[in-house]
Amino acid sequence: MHEIYASFLQHLDQEDRQACVELATSRLATGEIGIVPLYQQVLAPALREKVNQRSGKTLSIWREHVRTSIIRTVVECCYPYVIKDISPPCSKGRIIICCPLEELHEIGARMVTDFFVLCGFEAIFIGANTPHRDIIEAIEDALPDYVAISVSNNYNLVAARRTIRQLIEAKEKEQLKFRIIAGGTAFDGRPGLAGEIGAEFLLQTFEDIKHFAEGC
Repeated sequence: MHEIYASFLQHLDQEDRQACVELATSRLATGEIGIVPLYQQVLAPALREKVNQRSGKTLSIWREHVRTSIIRTVVECCYPYVIKDISPPCSKGRIIICCPLEELHEIGARMVTDFFVLCGFEAIFIGANTPHRDIIEAIEDALPDYVAISVSNNYNLVAARRTIRQLIEAKEKEQLKFRIIAGGTAFDGRPGLAGEIGAEFLLQTFEDIKHFAEGC
């Protein structure tokens, strides 16, 4: 795994989108790596890197954006391998995955969407910076069993709390039936925080989601 990560990071430092995609998809095709370890042990750590290993320089904002764009492309190109591994398909219920208003970091939530798919959920990814009214509209239309709120930036926990409060109010008013899940790096090392902002569950890893699915 270290060799794959080191090779991927080298391509990423060179901002070589094609090489990053080819490395990930070729290793998936040969079975050398699976979706879960690729996401958790290669893509997620690469996303957190703040220094270009080749130059030793701290990444500027625009270079961080380029890297994020490359990793997003890799994730989307890996989707055929996600649906190939679904078993059983869509048996655990429907889930909406979203980020609260002003939360712009969505790649983690996008990867988690694939984890839910792998665990048998019908997953609908809404993405970053979603106003609570639009989340409620999605819930009213899609009628999910679960709504997952992803928060990466600590400063957006206030918005997440507000969003969850609005979801609970809409749930009671419209007699909707869904449960609220929280996740994201803002909760790292603070397992009780999800409950404090109104979520019923905290799921951070594929293993968390798999265990959760087993109880559905």
